[in-house]
Amino acid sequence: MKKRQTICSRVILIAACALLAGAVNAQVLRTGHPETYVVQRGDTLWDISARFLEDPWLWPEIWHINEQVANPHLIYPGHVLRLIYVNGKPQLVLDRGEVKLSPQIRETAHPQAIASIPLDAIRDFFSKNQVVTEEQLESAPYMVAGPDGRIMVGMGDPLYARGSSEPGVNVYGIFSSSEEYRDPETGDLLGVRAEAKGTARFMSSSSDVMRLNVLESYAEISLGDRFFPLEQDQLDPQIFPAVPENILFGEIISVEGGVSQISSYDVVAINRGRDSDLEVGHLLAIMEEGEVVRDRVEGGTVRLPDEQAGVLMVFKIYERMSFGLVLSADKVLSVGYPVTSLFSQQAYEEHRMEEIQRRSERGTLFDVKMPKIFKPISEMFDPGTRPSE
Repeated sequence: MKKRQTICSRVILIAACALLAGAVNAQVLRTGHPETYVVQRGDTLWDISARFLEDPWLWPEIWHINEQVANPHLIYPGHVLRLIYVNGKPQLVLDRGEVKLSPQIRETAHPQAIASIPLDAIRDFFSKNQVVTEEQLESAPYMVAGPDGRIMVGMGDPLYARGSSEPGVNVYGIFSSSEEYRDPETGDLLGVRAEAKGTARFMSSSSDVMRLNVLESYAEISLGDRFFPLEQDQLDPQIFPAVPENILFGEIISVEGGVSQISSYDVVAINRGRDSDLEVGHLLAIMEEGEVVRDRVEGGTVRLPDEQAGVLMVFKIYERMSFGLVLSADKVLSVGYPVTSLFSQQAYEEHRMEEIQRRSERGTLFDVKMPKIFKPISEMFDPGTRPSE
């Protein structure tokens, strides 16, 4: 009897798992998705995934690791992607078709794999901006003179900078401080934006004065501009999305480009960084605070639930702040919008009140409603945990 009950229990468990898998699959796929798609030049994995999925960042859930492909994330213009089902689970595969070879010489241009996200939106920002501390800015060498008493120089000009040279550094970036990043909660200075004006080659030094020659200039280089060794980190063309493992609340503190409104593919700064275990590729939901409205029936006021307003992907990280690319925006966003990494209803509930209390002086930022971005994840594993590797 006990063995029979055990078998029944297993059957029920298998059936429940099958139903759960079906629910997950239904949530993952976009209504009206295509069965096949031919990759075009200029496509990104994010764009393509958005054609098949409700949440494009979930593409690892359906991307089939094809043994014919060394790196399953590398796809090229002209590839045909086909949606198939394996054991009832949707999978996206490369449809290479049959190619008949004949003994003749062919010359084929080597195509470039499509990027995961629109890199053009961040390439210039990535290479021409640094975030430094106030101490680093004050201690960096600075321009004291140009040739013939000039206060401004350009490409090809020599210049003099006061300060100690870095051993082994031959090329410096020339920067001017343009913006302070402060934490809206504490007012602490998170960093100073150093905006690139050009590069210069180290020629010689005497005492505490360096002689350099300007290699390239993006703007007029003037007295007081600072010199930093160029950062060595490079922009990875294949940045893949991932949900952070830890619970995180933050806020958009700045938007690049001198605009006040934020939309898709804008670069934003947030007040969380390595100290919050953020990594390149981490996705955060951008939230819109619920409006406070008057209750015309019982009187008083009530705060409406927060709503998801967009998604950003972190691409450059510093100790206490980061930069992210807004991948989607359901409405016009602005500085001050909250961001969060929460991925399950239970975790959201557990941490919501703690966060509200911590930010009580600024008002309630989060409420009970779960934004859409969290729903597929919360169905895939127990709330508050991560799936096993």
